Amino acid sequence: MAIARGLMSHPTLLMLDEPSLGLGPKLVSEIFRIVEEINANGVTILLVEQNVYEALQISHRAYVLQTGRVVLEGEGKDLLKSDLVRQAYLGM
Repeated sequence: MAIARGLMSHPTLLMLDEPSLGLGPKLVSEIFRIVEEINANGVTILLVEQNVYEALQISHRAYVLQTGRVVLEGEGKDLLKSDLVRQAYLGM
């Protein structure tokens, strides 16, 4: 509902803070699909998300924060390959 309200004014930038928080896996996938579709329609998305894998899958540009500091930045799919991200956030 919050995403729909945000889109009512036809923004060029949509800021989302933890849109998947508290949702079941099926709804999480749907939220990220919708976010990706909104972006494909020309809206820039600023996404703050702890679901690292899903967020990096759809991100053009990403920043990884640890204790308030940027420790990594780059294209989302590249960061998924980072040893730091894989160990610290994905448990790999």
